[in-house]
Amino acid sequence: MDITRATPLLGGLSAQQFMRRHWQKTPLVIREAMAGVTPPLTRAALFALVQSDEVESRLVVRNGDGWALKHGPFLRRALPPLAQAGWTLLVQGLDLHVDAARALLDRFRFVPDARLDDLMLSYASDGGGVGAHVDSYDVFLLQVHGRRRWRIGRQHELTLRADLPLKILAHFTAEQEFVLDPGDMLYLPPRWAHEGVAIGGDCMTCSIGLRAPGRFEIGQAVLQRALDANDAPDSDVLYRDRQQPASPTPGRIPAGLEAFALDAVARFTHDPQALACALGEVLSEPKPRVVFGTGEAALAGAGVRLDRRSRMLYDERRIYLNGESYSASGRDRVAMRRLADERCLGALELARLSAGARELLGEWAAAGWLHNGAECKE
Repeated sequence: MDITRATPLLGGLSAQQFMRRHWQKTPLVIREAMAGVTPPLTRAALFALVQSDEVESRLVVRNGDGWALKHGPFLRRALPPLAQAGWTLLVQGLDLHVDAARALLDRFRFVPDARLDDLMLSYASDGGGVGAHVDSYDVFLLQVHGRRRWRIGRQHELTLRADLPLKILAHFTAEQEFVLDPGDMLYLPPRWAHEGVAIGGDCMTCSIGLRAPGRFEIGQAVLQRALDANDAPDSDVLYRDRQQPASPTPGRIPAGLEAFALDAVARFTHDPQALACALGEVLSEPKPRVVFGTGEAALAGAGVRLDRRSRMLYDERRIYLNGESYSASGRDRVAMRRLADERCLGALELARLSAGARELLGEWAAAGWLHNGAECKE
């Protein structure tokens, strides 16, 4: 994607302009962001998909001031009739299961992949929605079928209704209201309260969500990954206290042992390369429900493309794919970075790889992480 070029997706702004003016700052309503858009799958295909226990789905039903929440999988007979008002079917991570959903998600890769989370599809009958709520992350709300009315506002009172199974605001004051038609899109920064209600039924909205890890959450994950990667070898230094005198206060922690433990922790926190490697592995970890099937036995002569479920990132030193880290240099590193950025490699670039890199890609193909036969611009 040319990030300097104006695009209808962002209302005539370039990606650079959008990120500078609106990203985590102000909402934006974009008319005909994707003119002529079609849903990533049909209603019948959606209802069939949620019968699988590999798919994360939820059913929200509103009855007056009451709300009910159920988790999938759902047989078709477990879903309300189409004519019944006030119900919504939510399918999380649709991009993991449907190529067209993955293609839609890829339109938003002007945001780093480390922040791009997933595509959720909301199917709603007339009046369906999930109530007024606040998200802690950025979101693009793309209308792909039917119509939906959105009300949004900067919310300072974040008290939730305690009597409901959903995180619905107890008091919501809307500042703006919009009706989105197919192809229209609404961008919301974090902490903007919003409520979407389907108009007329048969409403499909794609929600492109962005990761926003908490400081404690990501810090804990990175440290745990660094610890897991450094299992204590046989030569690990043991605490020694040859000069320890007899103690009249045996309950007191020895100062030497305390200093020994703090030094052990510091050796992890003061190793930026190890922590950067652990971060890359954490951020490239696939979704919990993702299971890769057996892939190709060997690389073919054509190019390769990443599986839609694969997460590939890189930093200054390493390449990361699906929670694993790899070293690469020279032409191989350039090609691996291109694979992460473009999610494919053409036949010519594939042919220029070293024997070791081709062997590695063959292992990835066998694991189902990438596939043969991609068409990619050289």
